[in-house]
Amino acid sequence: MTNTADAPPAGRSTARPPAPLWPIVALVCLAQFMTVLDVSIVNVALPAMESDLRLGAEGLQWVVNAYLLTFAGFLLLGGRAADLYGRRRTFVAGLTVFAVAGLAGGLATTPELLIAARACQGLGAAVVAPATLTILTTTIPAGPARARAVATWGAVGAAGGAVGSLAGGLLTDYLSWRWILLINAPIGVVAVVAALRLLAESRDAGARGLDLAGAITVTAGLSALELGMLQTPAYGWGSPRALVPMGVGVLALAAFVLVQARFAREPLMPLRIFLARSVSGALLVQFLLGAVGFALWYFLSLHMQQVLRYSAFQAGLAFLPHTLAVVVAAKATPWLAGRVGLRPLLATGALIAAAGFAWQATVTPESGLLAGIVLPGVLITGGLGLTSAPIALTATAGVGPGEAGLVSGILNSSRQVGGSLGLAALTTLAAAPAGAPASGYALAFWACAGVVTAGAVAVLALPRVSRERP
Repeated sequence: MTNTADAPPAGRSTARPPAPLWPIVALVCLAQFMTVLDVSIVNVALPAMESDLRLGAEGLQWVVNAYLLTFAGFLLLGGRAADLYGRRRTFVAGLTVFAVAGLAGGLATTPELLIAARACQGLGAAVVAPATLTILTTTIPAGPARARAVATWGAVGAAGGAVGSLAGGLLTDYLSWRWILLINAPIGVVAVVAALRLLAESRDAGARGLDLAGAITVTAGLSALELGMLQTPAYGWGSPRALVPMGVGVLALAAFVLVQARFAREPLMPLRIFLARSVSGALLVQFLLGAVGFALWYFLSLHMQQVLRYSAFQAGLAFLPHTLAVVVAAKATPWLAGRVGLRPLLATGALIAAAGFAWQATVTPESGLLAGIVLPGVLITGGLGLTSAPIALTATAGVGPGEAGLVSGILNSSRQVGGSLGLAALTTLAAAPAGAPASGYALAFWACAGVVTAGAVAVLALPRVSRERP
């Protein structure tokens, strides 16, 4: 329920006209961009961090992993919190945690403080990310305006990974590695002020409380599963350091399902939502496409810097066509969806990306920038850009407004867990040809092509959704 002012004198109205939609779209896209950007922006700054704070190899790994761990672990809880406690309140709280943690990380003087700040940033991102999509789908009525807004949201999120490498290189080379974290503070302040001015409070009126047992088991399960996956590149899939947390995660998630099915009076994740093909099918497609999302930027960055000997800044510049392709493709989705439908558009985008991955797998160090990086990369990112909005629109079309935050959180969790699992598996695959990184990256790209093709086939599990007409 929104707050109201004191009653006005008779004959006068204090009703404020609704805010224009574009500032709201810009605000939530900025927040989504920040959360995705911080996954990749630290990668190019790791050597500078090591030189300054003496992190060591394991400390460097945890600068990245601490963010991913809390981000993945708390996404589902963050999505449900938006429905229960108010979408504006939750959004502002998440932005505040994210900005303050960025400030703390930028000022950190010890490895422990930096890693703790990154973990807190991941927690804030887990609250903000599902709230962004929920605000769009509950504020903007179904139709062309929502389709354009979700397309923009998808483009900004997809571009965050590429821009992170470029921004990280620029800030580290010309200012300091600390600015990749400090920059979040002023941006966060602006976003919080804008949220308080632009967003009306809304929540799920039928919800009565948080399922505490479900929240504990699902957060513990996702966090432990993510922790195990993050250990596999360094220790291998058969290592106890990977198997034990993954086993604990599987058991905790099994307990979560049992709690939801038998004991929870107000389930955190009502299992009935999976009976909707629009939700279960979208989750499957999102998991498969998410499995290659992180791997694309990771392996291309390594290929350019280790095989082609590009600097971090040059690699970031080479990603600009990829970013442009994502934005153009995602912005074209409302127009295309209105003519061919969401499901055909989603399958087409996945097949285009698969073709791009197959091309990328055949390049050699002599292929050159255009044929070896730009053209196959544009196919990959353009194809994936066509899929972001259709997945979100299809999934949220199958549930009521009161469960939009929940579905948003599940979608983000599916992408995050799929990305972590895919990156761990592909990293192991790429390491197989010892001493031949180019051959290893080619294997990883072939595997990506196969996974994305499987995602295109999985689109058949989706129901036909009414077209979002422009």
